[in-house]
Amino acid sequence: MSDAVYALRNVRVTRVAGSARFDLVVGALEVGRGELLGLIGPSGCGKSTLLDLLSMVSVPAEAEKFFFSPMPEQSIDVGRLLLEAGERGNSLAHLRRDGIGYVLQTGGLLPFLTIRRNISLSRALRGDPLNPMVAEVADALGVGQHLDKLPDALSVGERQRVAIARALAHRPAVVLADEPTAALDPANAANVMQRFVLFGREAGATIIVASHDQSRVEALGFRCISPALSTEGSSVTARFDG
Repeated sequence: MSDAVYALRNVRVTRVAGSARFDLVVGALEVGRGELLGLIGPSGCGKSTLLDLLSMVSVPAEAEKFFFSPMPEQSIDVGRLLLEAGERGNSLAHLRRDGIGYVLQTGGLLPFLTIRRNISLSRALRGDPLNPMVAEVADALGVGQHLDKLPDALSVGERQRVAIARALAHRPAVVLADEPTAALDPANAANVMQRFVLFGREAGATIIVASHDQSRVEALGFRCISPALSTEGSSVTARFDG
């Protein structure tokens, strides 16, 4: 792929709990700039672990190749930064802050901040001033009329739109979303996803969504990949390629 925002080869994340072991293996994965990618599968198949890896939160046990390119002329060896503990702190924090937006399944809004301030958090962390982008993204996602309210005054669907607005407000290269509509009814879920994809594309973001609903994300233009699962005793391995 000539312009990949992510390029991974032979990357492994291992998690052990008691006698149980889970291995996420990324054999070969490239995600194009501006692409819509769906990670599809049931709970426990490694989707969230892969998102944690792509967001540079999980440290791989090994990584032959793990590059992140937030800008076309910028290619960063994230695998090396993650594996070399002495270097990873500030460099990785800046990469996550500037290049990635993350939408949690539950929204993760701060209840004591207004909607305006919640959306502005992604900009405030970078020291950026408030600007019309906050209202623009809120309007695009249908929550512009709620900017001066607190989160508990909004419906679940509206709060999730605010979480998406926050992830997009600083115009990151990539937006990761972990089952962003799981708590919504089907009609609200479809509406939120449509708005998410529309504004994300307008902002030029690469969008990677973990979902159990392949038909919904495919209908929105996502390329979908699913893990190959293998089990041996109490060990499970999930392998993603795409």
